Amino acid sequence: MNYLTATKNKKYLMYISQNYSYAILRPLQAQILAHGGEVRWFLAGNEVDSKFLTTDEQRLNTIKNVKNWAPDITFIPGNIVPSFIPGKKVAVFHGFNSEKRSSEGNRGHFTIRGCYDLYCTQGPNTTERFKELAKQHGFFKVTETGWSTLDPLFSETLNNPYVSNDPRPTLLICSTFSRKLSLAPKLYEQIKQFSEQGKWRILMQFHPKMPTEWVAKYKALSNENLTFIETDNVLPLLQAADVMLCDTSSVLLMFLLLRKPVVTFCNQKPQPHLLDITDAEEVENAITHALSKPADLMKSIESYCQELHPYTDGQSSKRVLNATNEFLQNDEKLKPKPLNIVRNFKMRKELNYWGW
Repeated sequence: MNYLTATKNKKYLMYISQNYSYAILRPLQAQILAHGGEVRWFLAGNEVDSKFLTTDEQRLNTIKNVKNWAPDITFIPGNIVPSFIPGKKVAVFHGFNSEKRSSEGNRGHFTIRGCYDLYCTQGPNTTERFKELAKQHGFFKVTETGWSTLDPLFSETLNNPYVSNDPRPTLLICSTFSRKLSLAPKLYEQIKQFSEQGKWRILMQFHPKMPTEWVAKYKALSNENLTFIETDNVLPLLQAADVMLCDTSSVLLMFLLLRKPVVTFCNQKPQPHLLDITDAEEVENAITHALSKPADLMKSIESYCQELHPYTDGQSSKRVLNATNEFLQNDEKLKPKPLNIVRNFKMRKELNYWGW
């Protein structure tokens, strides 16, 4: 059933704590506004920068302002949200299940922290597990919608600043911030060499938590062959590149969804849809091989994408909004969420809020 018309005159809060959350929630914001709803933003903590808000995006500066505005729904692309934030809490995820820590298995992505009323999942390989957890816990619902942040990925992009007439293949290098998992400290000499030889046009983008020393070292490599980019929206970079070099960062999964090959360095869980290598001396040959798009690799990528995120219509935001409105309108009868006394106390302290 279509619940999009129920958006009109409802209030939707975007609760964010990282700069990358802007790009995750803006496609959803566009759908809310197009269907007559209201949107406000709340920026929690000191790791999210208000400079990324556009002039027509309205911010609520305090918890008191949030409570006075009284949103019907609060969307969260992070792991936690305090219970004193009003509205039904909807998890829309800040990334895919990249399984960075092999020792954790699926626990990291599927940890239930007792914060959410509804999970809007990205594809079959996460939906099934979350639905099992919903039956087990009883205090949240799960609906598969696809991931709102990817809607622009599947649409025509005009005026993409990273698309070039340069005839060379474009290599996108991305990395996570953990020293143990990051390729940045391990492949510096190889990437420096690539920037000097000019075989490829190189774009580089790191996780926002990457240590500043490594950001500075790679920025220093910038020349006509390598461009280091700091951005809150990685999607144009993904669209502009032909191949990616990565480690375990979940951004590689978004790149795969464009049916483009990824070379990984010491991935924690190498699988057939990745070209994983563990020897720094093999990086160049692996990238060259990936650019040839070998048939077996491309078949594995397609199979994996169908499980990860089968939606390529650019309509996931509509599905998230529809599922959210359905949940709100049907007034789902669920068990009470856990009190989370310790976590909520910590968040009250962090946000300096002691009211009700």
